[in-house]
Amino acid sequence: MEKFKELISDNDLVLVDFFAHWCGPCQIMTPILDDLKSAVGEKLTIVKVDIDLPANHGLTSLYQIRSVPTLILFRKGEIVWRNSGVVSTEDLRVIVEKQLETEKQPQ
Repeated sequence: MEKFKELISDNDLVLVDFFAHWCGPCQIMTPILDDLKSAVGEKLTIVKVDIDLPANHGLTSLYQIRSVPTLILFRKGEIVWRNSGVVSTEDLRVIVEKQLETEKQPQ
């Protein structure tokens, strides 16, 4: 879990996909996330977390994952967006770009 916390804290924007291999909607999200990564490039880190792996049970508990797919967008370790279910590439791109624009604004 420490490695996960470092990952979401050390990168500006991290989209975490909590998924399961047996989940149909999760399988639909895979090409959507691939398209998103192609669209936004290195500005976004995408991490997939398999909820069925015992090593990930602490994360699923910590983030109260009750259904899959659940997507959580972190900015410097803080949750800025969360959604359960399938989300289109275009909708995700808009959400990510909004966060990128927020980063550019002076504090």
